[in-house]
Amino acid sequence: MIIDTHVHIGDKLNFHMPEEMVLEAMRKYHIDMILASNCEAAEGDHDQNLLPPELQTGMYECTERIIKFARGNPGKIFAAVWTKPHTEQPSAEFKKLLKDNLDVVKAIKVHPYHSAVPFDGERIEAYIQLAAELHLPVVTHTGGCDQASPVRVFNAAEKHPDVNFVMVHMGLGSDNREAIELIPKLPNLYGDTTWVPMKSALSLLEKTGSSRLLFGSDMPIDGVDTYHNNPRGDKSVYQDYFNELPKLISKQDYDNIMWKNAVELFKLPLPHSGK
Repeated sequence: MIIDTHVHIGDKLNFHMPEEMVLEAMRKYHIDMILASNCEAAEGDHDQNLLPPELQTGMYECTERIIKFARGNPGKIFAAVWTKPHTEQPSAEFKKLLKDNLDVVKAIKVHPYHSAVPFDGERIEAYIQLAAELHLPVVTHTGGCDQASPVRVFNAAEKHPDVNFVMVHMGLGSDNREAIELIPKLPNLYGDTTWVPMKSALSLLEKTGSSRLLFGSDMPIDGVDTYHNNPRGDKSVYQDYFNELPKLISKQDYDNIMWKNAVELFKLPLPHSGK
């Protein structure tokens, strides 16, 4: 069984990730469940410049789309709600939308890079408090800028011990060392495997065991075959997770990473359990 906790839909910037592409990749690579977010909530471009109002998509509208996707694929698709802390704060209507759909809404998503907002700053605080109120984890991009550094996630997790936080990418574009050193220091910090070399994942396992790492991929950022190769044909790092990691760790540890930790952290129903 495989649960991918970091998947996207939407058309924004140079990303084209329709729902149909996600479903095709799930079928092709035997992915049982996903946690998906709508990239159309991105507030800034690849240089962290705020998008003009005419290119912004409202957070409520983005959330409605990801909820509709989840409801159309019961038991397979769940929602991580991508927030817009630079331009919006959670309204009463937005909070009600989440509360009314907690059977499919399973996380609050923050992207400090594409919002150009420090994760441990004031603009994020209302979303963390909302996550605490709804008993939802917070998943956040890490890497690429100071606002999205792993240490800022650590600061927020230390301030909010009642909320679980996932360091997506564990510091994208780095050697992952900062995240690997910080995650073991707090019980409410987790890492994920999105673009993380298997070697870094194994280093985290040595420090925390298998209970603090989740499988994630950014699928379908490189198309239907994100799990297999990039557009240039280079092998994806996820092939190591599928084919090599099971040879290096126990089945129990492998199952924890690939699906069991996700079920526990995001309170996902087991297939055919009816729970």
